[in-house]
Amino acid sequence: MRFRKIEKRLLGAVLALAMTITVCTGCGKSDSDLTKVTMYEVAHSIFYAPQYVAIEKGYFAEEGIDLELVNGFGADKVMSAMVAGEADIGFMGAEASIYLYSEGASNYAINFAQLTQRAGNFLVARKPIDDFSWDMLRDTEVLGGRKGGMPEMVFEYILNKNGIDPAVDLSIDQSIDFGSTAAAFSGGQGDFTVEFEPSATALESAGEGYVVASLGVDSGYVPYTSYSTTKEYMEKNEDIIQGFTNALQKGMDFVATHSPQEIAEVIAPQFEETDVATIETIVTRYYEQDTWKDSLVFEESSFDLLQNILIGAGELDNRVPYDKLVNNQFATKASEKK
Repeated sequence: MRFRKIEKRLLGAVLALAMTITVCTGCGKSDSDLTKVTMYEVAHSIFYAPQYVAIEKGYFAEEGIDLELVNGFGADKVMSAMVAGEADIGFMGAEASIYLYSEGASNYAINFAQLTQRAGNFLVARKPIDDFSWDMLRDTEVLGGRKGGMPEMVFEYILNKNGIDPAVDLSIDQSIDFGSTAAAFSGGQGDFTVEFEPSATALESAGEGYVVASLGVDSGYVPYTSYSTTKEYMEKNEDIIQGFTNALQKGMDFVATHSPQEIAEVIAPQFEETDVATIETIVTRYYEQDTWKDSLVFEESSFDLLQNILIGAGELDNRVPYDKLVNNQFATKASEKK
């Protein structure tokens, strides 16, 4: 098993936690009646627009939650924060929960809500390519993602679907830290790079790169990101998990019934470094490729597909039970309240 044994990384994770940045706390509300909930997210990205809608519209406060949002900078760090008790809820790829369970952890992580159903990253080239095909990556260097993480595994999943061997037919640089690939690409490294937003649009705006393919479109529907908490926390705090899920569902409903412009205007305070027009462009890109689910229910078929991807990437030897790692009771109830 290739999971970076979480227990051995706790010391480093705790030191890293001291350097993380609190992004939002309860939408500016500190009512003593609200319950403090700390959530670590894998990254702070427009890709997760429904979550930020829920924050900015005050949906978490409506559910009695004072939400502290912390950027964990990677799924491994988010999971380490949950294991260490620094995070009540983690938002990341569900592969992290599979790795933890496979290591034999008794207080494993349980997924209770799925947010995105497509990959959120894009392939960026140095020049515009009107008729791009994945065969064009043969014999090139691509700046990829962390081994065992969803961005990299979905990228390799697409390559394999197109008859390209990731280990033989091209060179994938996995040595660059998350969030630094765009800068490395600008500096001349690689022929292509795999980027999340707003990095992909920023490269285009600077004339230093051009989006030629969407991994979300070419991979099809995959359970890219979900919310989880430890078994112990869920058993002790079902009301909190339900309220949290209700707030997320309200954010999902807003996104489903409003235009990209309206969504961009709501979440703009979360991305003060990005102008509203750019946010709208990015939201539109995700909106048009059907990125977000209608409900937060994490279907078994999606979980099976995720395990297929993990096995294909050589990151999982034995399947784990869906009914242990996914609990849909909160998402189902939230959906019924729509």
